[in-house]
Amino acid sequence: MTTSDSLAGRTVLITGAAKRIGAALARGFHAAGANVAIHYHRSVSEAERLRDELNTSRKDSAIATSANLLEVAQLPDIVERTIAAFGRLDVLINNASSFYPTPVGTISPAQWQDLMGTNVKAPLFLSQAAAPFLKRANGSIINMIDIHAQRPLRNHPVYSTAKAGLAMLTKSLARELGPEIRVNGIAPGPILWPDGGIDQALEEEIISKTVLKRCGSPDDIVRTALFLAEATYVTGQILAVDGGRSI
Repeated sequence: MTTSDSLAGRTVLITGAAKRIGAALARGFHAAGANVAIHYHRSVSEAERLRDELNTSRKDSAIATSANLLEVAQLPDIVERTIAAFGRLDVLINNASSFYPTPVGTISPAQWQDLMGTNVKAPLFLSQAAAPFLKRANGSIINMIDIHAQRPLRNHPVYSTAKAGLAMLTKSLARELGPEIRVNGIAPGPILWPDGGIDQALEEEIISKTVLKRCGSPDDIVRTALFLAEATYVTGQILAVDGGRSI
């Protein structure tokens, strides 16, 4: 990502920002001049390293804040710590997400609570807690969805259902929170493989189903999020960043 000052003086709060796409978003928004609140749950060392990295580049421009997103009572604290550090909130990115298979016949109530909780409940209640501050800033919410919100992923019925719920929540919040707050979503396709990797043949099959015949990169998501953060006449939209796989 190239650096700029397009977001200078503004603040972004990103959930699940210690690693992977979340960390790329933190670096991208920071490079654009924003102050960054890095939310994490268990990835304390990664979050603190990223915070220190960003603060080395620009003093007092990043904080790391921990919370279990399944505990709704903790969510306002994330927002309050962000406001205490930077005095304002301009962009909330609901990025954190549980992801794992739940084949029918093996689904447990705990899996349902976790997948629905991280992908739907937490974005709703965190958005609600952030709304008064985002309203003051005429800010925006960006939800990380998935192309499988529209086309279910085999063996992932709970995850796919949760992301479909987040897609509707995105549109619903756009209506509820406008005109002061814009709400949009990003639906990634094959950007990063799971930490544990996947079968090589499956990877090749997924790539073959994209129009562009290649994987994307986290920077593709970052550029899209930066666009949505500044696209002042765009709300209630979900932009697929999937190399054409969804068509």
